[in-house]
Amino acid sequence: MEEFDPGRSASIASVTDKVRPLPTGMAVTTVHFLGDRAFFVGAEENVAVASAQGGISRIPVHGGAILCAVSDGNRIVLGGDDGKLVSLDTKGEVALLATDAKRRWIDNAALHPDGAVAWSAGRTAFVRGPRGEIKSFDVPSTVGGLAFAPKGLRLAIAHYSGVTLWFPNMAANPEFLEWAGSHLGVTFSPDNRFLVTTMHEPALHGWRLADNRHMRMSGYPGRVRSMSWSAGGKALATSGADTVIVWPFAGKDGPMGKQPAMLAPLQARVTAVACHPKQDVVAAGYSDGTVLMVRMEDGAEILVRRNGGAAVAGLAWNARGTLLAFAAEDGDAGMLEL
Repeated sequence: MEEFDPGRSASIASVTDKVRPLPTGMAVTTVHFLGDRAFFVGAEENVAVASAQGGISRIPVHGGAILCAVSDGNRIVLGGDDGKLVSLDTKGEVALLATDAKRRWIDNAALHPDGAVAWSAGRTAFVRGPRGEIKSFDVPSTVGGLAFAPKGLRLAIAHYSGVTLWFPNMAANPEFLEWAGSHLGVTFSPDNRFLVTTMHEPALHGWRLADNRHMRMSGYPGRVRSMSWSAGGKALATSGADTVIVWPFAGKDGPMGKQPAMLAPLQARVTAVACHPKQDVVAAGYSDGTVLMVRMEDGAEILVRRNGGAAVAGLAWNARGTLLAFAAEDGDAGMLEL
């Protein structure tokens, strides 16, 4: 494959020589940090952990395919086709959180800051509170995605034809946000004012929660599989196009009536995005294996990984924003210290 060609500047900054290679030796689906250690979630059975010295060790977490993985920086919670939900802590210790009574696939999970965890199997969403009590709720069709609101114990359950907002600790009826189509991923804005879903078709859909007003966020050439909120929640970066699409959320109307910024165009599709935890910088991975760091203010780019490999599957920053880890679908991974 050809060398990286930004097409806009021959003098694009490069830090590829500062990246520490981390060959995980397995297919990877997502990347997470616990402290300053990077955890690479495999497609099946194992999580690979990179030590500070660059060594790789594997931790078995499931008896088959790993279908979902979420992290809050203190633990990673993973669901599998073995019907189990497990957690992995900073010490690399695995704990069983739940086993589906019907041994159904556990393919979505979400974490709440107070320690609650949510997961789904088929049409049923479950919430386990900080004290271990488990509650469940059935939605009309298979659960596509889960997300906890940043304030209060409220769970968004994405499914066909919309999103159900469920309060597990309240007797009130759940709220239903309707929009035709199949909703897969779901996220609340950090300020709790907006809800956005990824859809089966190449589009996002959003609601302003104060009045449930719709936000149509379309125009993508491909399905959006990765979303990341900027530091402070003023923007939402997404995959799905041959540029990083960044929607504005600073005003009271969010992206309504506004066009998104389109950053870092390449002759390849963006497959993963991860916003820096403290600065307005986004890391972007592409279908040709390229990884870029992009400054949102002016689109300035730094090349982290050249093209020529499998599509980038996952990106993650540590909490301090001093380490960036990435992995391609084939397990070729790396870490950059800033």
